Amino acid sequence: MKKKYIVTLTKEERRMLQDMLSRGKAAARKLLHARILLKADATRGSPGWNDETIAEGLEVGRATVERVRKEFVEDGLEAALERRKPLRQYRRTLDGDGEAHLVALACQKPPEGRGRWTLRLLADRMVQLEYVDQISYQTVRRTLKKTNLSLG
Repeated sequence: MKKKYIVTLTKEERRMLQDMLSRGKAAARKLLHARILLKADATRGSPGWNDETIAEGLEVGRATVERVRKEFVEDGLEAALERRKPLRQYRRTLDGDGEAHLVALACQKPPEGRGRWTLRLLADRMVQLEYVDQISYQTVRRTLKKTNLSLG
């Protein structure tokens, strides 16, 4: 099977990776990726091992070898060595205004027949008062913890 992502290191890249490995002063993941790139290097006079051989020799999954090879070809040496930042972005349920409403609500007297507010009760009341469409009691807990507000 012909590889789509062929690793060809420059002399400078190869020397940098070899220096990194000889020093051994980097994160284990970074050193492993450096070894993968050196073994996958298809430049003349380099090992040019296939993915299965690299995976077996370095005791990693073949998918890891393929991913490192792909990152190197598409994004460069640094991307293949460094951990990628997560791409996910979470939308906040409560902005500053919503947090203020929650804190104010938690400071009020609890509903009739209740000795104190519970997290679920606060979450339900925030929805009832239409401050938010929906909110989990865990979001209420995290927000109150962040603001150092105790329900007790």
